[in-house]
Amino acid sequence: MADTYRLRLSYQPADAGPPTCVVKLTAASPASRTAAKVTRAYEVEARFYQHLASRLPVHSPRCYVSCYDEQSRAFTLLLEDVSTGRVADQVKGCDPGDVERAVDELAALHGPMWGNPALASLAWLPRHDGPDAAWMASLVRTVYPRFLRRLGDRLTPQVINLLDVFVPKVEQYLLNRPGPRTLVHGDFRADNLVVAEGQITVLDWQTAAHEPAATDLSYFLGASVDVEQRREIERSVVRHYVGALSSYGVTLSVDDCWCDYRRYALGGLLMSIIGSSLVARTDRGEDMFA
Repeated sequence: MADTYRLRLSYQPADAGPPTCVVKLTAASPASRTAAKVTRAYEVEARFYQHLASRLPVHSPRCYVSCYDEQSRAFTLLLEDVSTGRVADQVKGCDPGDVERAVDELAALHGPMWGNPALASLAWLPRHDGPDAAWMASLVRTVYPRFLRRLGDRLTPQVINLLDVFVPKVEQYLLNRPGPRTLVHGDFRADNLVVAEGQITVLDWQTAAHEPAATDLSYFLGASVDVEQRREIERSVVRHYVGALSSYGVTLSVDDCWCDYRRYALGGLLMSIIGSSLVARTDRGEDMFA
């Protein structure tokens, strides 16, 4: 929903700053700008870097400039170029060795803000069980027929049957969201992870929100790990996540986390319907949403 460029820089005097950086700007595409307006994506990402990023141990790109204009709803970010490492691949599936490291980053995001009441006072930070629930449910119902026309022939009958039951009940699903709340990424998936030696950097904070913690964990394992592999490792990954949270003083039982993990597995379906309707179509994007 934004336009992103790598800048190569020269300085007077030489070497006064990084040789490259990334600029993320208001999209030229009217459709992308409309999508960002509806989801408040530009404001959310700009405010994340202004108010929260420096307070968290999760690895995100260093932000040099973060600007957001209330009137025009335009934004500009000037970010560190995370050029070392590789981007994980959501279509292929996240490498098994990267899954636990990624979950460690989730704990570094969730743990410090776990149950923090101050998050509720951040007007820019979405909470999807509030006023957002009705418009999001309306959006899903509106775009669902288009989603089926685009991708229905690539889905199993079981998935379509589930969606036919789920879509009319999206608002109830969003309004009934138990479980411990914290700051979540909202789109924590392989394509937003840069994997380098000893570190994973998390990109793209346009969907940050104040939500139950397990939403990120469910979405990551459901959207970024091969299905059969996920079934083999998901219980051990949930245990690993609970253990990683304990280093931030969070007390959570594995059974409670497993229950929430199962509940929020439906979030991946929701994102596929919404995301595919909001962004420009590409061949790889179609593979990803399917």
